Amino acid sequence: MPHVEPVPTDSRLAVADGCRTSEGVGQRWVDAPTWQLELASAVRDLDELLRLVGLPERSPLGGDGSGNGAFPLLVPRSFVRRIRPGDPHDPLLRQVLPSPREHQPELAGEGVVATGYRDDPVGDTAATVAAGLLQKYAGRALIVATGTCAVHCRYCFRQHFDYGELPRGGAAWEPTLRQIAADASLHEIIISGGDPLSWSDGRLAALVEPLASIEHVRRVRIHTRLPIVVPSRVTDTLTALLADLPARVWMVVHANHAAELDASVAAALRRLAAAGVPLLNQAVLLRGVNDSVDALAELGERLVDVGVVPYYLHQLDRVRGAAHFDVPVREGVRLVRALSERLPGYAVPRYVQERAGASHKIDLLDTAGAHADRAAIAPDRY
Repeated sequence: MPHVEPVPTDSRLAVADGCRTSEGVGQRWVDAPTWQLELASAVRDLDELLRLVGLPERSPLGGDGSGNGAFPLLVPRSFVRRIRPGDPHDPLLRQVLPSPREHQPELAGEGVVATGYRDDPVGDTAATVAAGLLQKYAGRALIVATGTCAVHCRYCFRQHFDYGELPRGGAAWEPTLRQIAADASLHEIIISGGDPLSWSDGRLAALVEPLASIEHVRRVRIHTRLPIVVPSRVTDTLTALLADLPARVWMVVHANHAAELDASVAAALRRLAAAGVPLLNQAVLLRGVNDSVDALAELGERLVDVGVVPYYLHQLDRVRGAAHFDVPVREGVRLVRALSERLPGYAVPRYVQERAGASHKIDLLDTAGAHADRAAIAPDRY
């Protein structure tokens, strides 16, 4: 087994991770970078959000502002500024605005009764092999690094995940690193959350550097929404860290609508690409957000323009409280086929669904597979 260096403790964490987050750190700010100040000043109050976007306070579209239990409203101001003022149906607003339907998960909208919605729709619990470590697919494992996010997307499939069991602090990750080092079949490690880029550069390095030094780990893949919602997160220190690791780092960002990709986001993504980080995007097909050929085409074109490959379009994971975002699989298939007629192949994402216990993601555009697995994929919405 290769030697794994212990994960060092970053003495700057009290400052660097001092924003009010689910990890409960509440230190005063001392020379904090811009992106951490943005996280600390994120909008958490419904009335404030509605005022900022020019809508009546306590809009009937917005619910009570508390969201779904322990998943309250949270949205960075840089993202709020991209929301169209005065439009209650803005696709960016819809992604972050708590809805009364979150408390009526059996209603998918338009009179459709939804079934199969649960707290753990993709089987994370069953796939957990160690604290913070999941393994679902051959050759890969996923580290759930943190429960902290910059934004609470109302369709998040991990909004009910028990983050309380994750390792805390540098040394706590050593058993996880040793387990990865002991399994030579693992060639790619995915770091997800929450959002791993909510960590300081130093704290991220303390996990990523020893991980990328494990001999059989050829790739490290970081899944993050932060470069989209808080583009100032892409610092010189971060790009230098990712460029200098012994294992190749890939980054998968998450944008669902072209309006998310303003000039500041484009600049951040181009900085990552210039540092040699390959960029992929995964979007979720969401009712009222991107469920049209025009919206998906504009997103694909914009991603390609800023150097990001539109890799996945996910069918909604059936997490409790998100049924009102559901788009039937048959409609998604129609949309992606129409998209294929409009855009070049590299700009058309794979339309997939993650199914608990499956050995791979299900390609929903595979007509034979989609029809054969119709009942298993979406029995009441196909």
